[in-house]
Amino acid sequence: MNNDLKFKLIEADPALSHYVESFWMLHNCSDEAKEIIVLPDGRMDLTLSQSSTQSFQIVCSGLETKPQAVILQGNALIFSISFKLLAVEYLLGKSISNLLNYAEYLPAQFWDFEPLDLLDFDLFCKKASKKISSLLPQHIDSRKQKLFQLLYQSRGGLSVAELSEQVHWSRRQIHRYFTEKFGISLKTYCDILRFKASFESIRNGRLFPEQHFADQSHFIKHIKKFSGVSPKQLKLNQNDRFVQFLVLPSE
Repeated sequence: MNNDLKFKLIEADPALSHYVESFWMLHNCSDEAKEIIVLPDGRMDLTLSQSSTQSFQIVCSGLETKPQAVILQGNALIFSISFKLLAVEYLLGKSISNLLNYAEYLPAQFWDFEPLDLLDFDLFCKKASKKISSLLPQHIDSRKQKLFQLLYQSRGGLSVAELSEQVHWSRRQIHRYFTEKFGISLKTYCDILRFKASFESIRNGRLFPEQHFADQSHFIKHIKKFSGVSPKQLKLNQNDRFVQFLVLPSE
C-alpha cells in the first residue's frame, strides 16, 4: 500500500442508517499531488477539504456512472459523509439530477461546518451525526423506504419488475422518481450497486462472477463499464489509484 495515502472509514450509527452509509477520511501525507480514481458506488458525498494549495471548501457530489480521475493535491485532507439516496429528498430537500458525474460547491458554513472541523475526524463524525439527527424527518414515504431497503439488502440483485411488485409502486413512477431526483434510471442504479458489491471479491483475488451475472464475459464487461479496466487490473490497483479499495478487508 502507498504509505502516503491514509484512508479511514467509520460506519454510521444505526439510528442514521436509512440515510447515511459511512463517514470517511482521506489524507495525502505527501507534498506531491497524486492522481486517484473514484469509482461509481451508488453514494452521494458531502465533502470538507483543504490542502497546502487549496483553502477550506465544502462540496456536494452526485452519483457517478463512470470512473472519475481526481488530482489529490499535496497534503490534501478530506473528511466526507457518504449518503444513501433517501438523504437527497429527506435531509437535503433537493434533486441531484444536475450533479450526475459532477459536483457543486456549497456555502463555506453549510451545516455549520468550518475549517476547525478538519482537525479531528472523530469529532467531525460526532458533529455531523448530531446535525443529521436534528434533520431526520418524522414521516417518510413507506414505498421509498422499502424500495431502498430492498436495493441495499440485495446489493442491486433484484430486477426493476421485482422491486416494483414488492413495494407496490409502478415501474413508470419509480423511473420518473429516479430520473428526476438522481439523474439516472433505477436499472442503472442497480447495475452500480452490483458493481460495488464485487469490490471485496475482486480485492481478494476472486476474478469471476459470484452473484447476479450470467457468465464470466458478462461479469468482465460489467466491471470494465464502471471501472475502465478489467477485474485483474482492478485487483492489482497499481499505486492505490482506486481509493475505495484501501479499506476493504483482505483474506
